[in-house]
Amino acid sequence: MRTVALSALTLAALAIAPRAQAVEPLDVFSARIGGYITSWDTKVRADGTTSRGTEVDLHKDFGLDDSPTVGYVGVTWRPWDHHEFGLTYYQDSSKALRQITRDVTFRDQTYQVNSVLSAEVGVDAYEAYYVWWAGTRENWALGPRVGVIWYSLDMKLALQVDANGNQVGGGRQSEANADLPTITLGGAWRWTPGGHGPWRIGADLGYFKANVDNVDGDVTFGRIGVEYFPWEQAGFSLDYTISKLNIDANKTDFIGNLDFTDSGLKLGFVYRW
Repeated sequence: MRTVALSALTLAALAIAPRAQAVEPLDVFSARIGGYITSWDTKVRADGTTSRGTEVDLHKDFGLDDSPTVGYVGVTWRPWDHHEFGLTYYQDSSKALRQITRDVTFRDQTYQVNSVLSAEVGVDAYEAYYVWWAGTRENWALGPRVGVIWYSLDMKLALQVDANGNQVGGGRQSEANADLPTITLGGAWRWTPGGHGPWRIGADLGYFKANVDNVDGDVTFGRIGVEYFPWEQAGFSLDYTISKLNIDANKTDFIGNLDFTDSGLKLGFVYRW
């Protein structure tokens, strides 16, 4: 239903828009704000100092909403003809109450089967990149891309009712905080079909596998989108993005494993020059 609503909003915006304006493949500066229909697929294992944690699925095991709609902001800046910088940010959170169907160990705390737990997760996501537009023509641009994706996660479990049915009220709880920076190497492409028309199509792709700051794993990032500019300096964007991380971390704030896929549709309003 969220996808249908997003598509309907896009069509309505296009229907009431004035006469379209020509746009070039690259902007000097752009800023965008919009909504992100994000879908999580998250498995996490939080180890403690004395025990190995249980791998849990945040949606299946705890009922956390894996398809929320959140706001996002982003900017791009091209101070020189062939060099562009960009930054995107969004924040999301979810909480739920669930009776667990197996024993769960999370940061040295073991919760027995049939216990009722409250679960909370918060995500701050930053994505910064640099593109060297090595190839530029009248209606397209192509170049290598270096990106940094930084997820700041806060996960908390609290026991509400123990396995014997006794009310506890959150007296026992455990929390894991993880700041997980990852690098991507890939490419970027922009194209204005039919020359300088009102439409612009773009794609970005990146992948990296390494050990950075005691975070060992691999990350894949992809985006494909279309923009429409009914005004000279303003228009609309519709993107599909996906980030997939599979990492082992050995940091002071988080020891364990995270298998995290974040994907969805972004509808935004764009101001450019």
